[in-house]
Amino acid sequence: MAAHEPDPPPTGVRMDVRTDDGVRLWAERSGTGPEPLILCHGGPGLWDMFAPLAARLGDHATVVRWDQRGCGRSEPCAGPWTLARSVADLDAVRAHFGLERTALLGHSWGAQLALAYTLAHPERVSGLVYVAGTGIGPEADWHPGYKRALAAGLAARPARRDRLRDLGDRTDLSTDEEREYAALRWSLDFADQDRAMAYARDLTDPWFGVNEDCNRALNAETRRTWGTPELRAACAALDVPVLIVDGARDIRPRSAVDSLADALPRARRVVFPAAGHLPWIEEPEGFLRAVTGAKRWQRPG
Repeated sequence: MAAHEPDPPPTGVRMDVRTDDGVRLWAERSGTGPEPLILCHGGPGLWDMFAPLAARLGDHATVVRWDQRGCGRSEPCAGPWTLARSVADLDAVRAHFGLERTALLGHSWGAQLALAYTLAHPERVSGLVYVAGTGIGPEADWHPGYKRALAAGLAARPARRDRLRDLGDRTDLSTDEEREYAALRWSLDFADQDRAMAYARDLTDPWFGVNEDCNRALNAETRRTWGTPELRAACAALDVPVLIVDGARDIRPRSAVDSLADALPRARRVVFPAAGHLPWIEEPEGFLRAVTGAKRWQRPG
């Protein structure tokens, strides 16, 4: 693989999206491709980090990026932090850009959000790219394995582990230390540990801070509501093509996604053996081929 060189940021049109309860969301449209595609970033409580991917997709799609409620460049607010509210905000983004129907690409928490939106509004989704999510089973299906893998990864890198502990024990971190703490944690999400810290530092630039209230509330809701027979039944009835993309070396057990792949009637799965939680960074060419090949599985317009 060639040395890591970040892609140039896309040249796009930035807009404010107003939700039905008056909250301003940051959004940007870029690209000249014929197919609309909305990207849903991970978290909860983070911001869009897809600028390099949007630049690579620009010849294939008209790409919309956005920061979720109260996160990143969107307006600070007091919530509410619920999945239903997040789905409504995503629908406001779709409507703002005049998209009767669009493809969605979601990563991690954003994959869960994009799936929830597709279940709520299947007529508005031409196809879903579900990247590095955690399936539709209960959190117990994957979280203990994730914690074990995270601990093992840190044990193999004691200097990183000790620095994380030092920063995690403090409540007075500077902005630079907050960025360092995030980069140290996120570095374990990459398979290539020789480049992991460089990749993770790229994700913290620019830095907007983590919305911890959003993170806690949405994660708590997921623990209460995910893994139900009703959710599985809704996925089994979904008439929308879904591309599931995984990195085999993600520290979140990929077996958790089997629950979703087994339930969906129109799913295709691509696994990159040498990638972790962010496969578009570690396997950029293969990821681009997989996603731009989506025309084979998106339903006709």
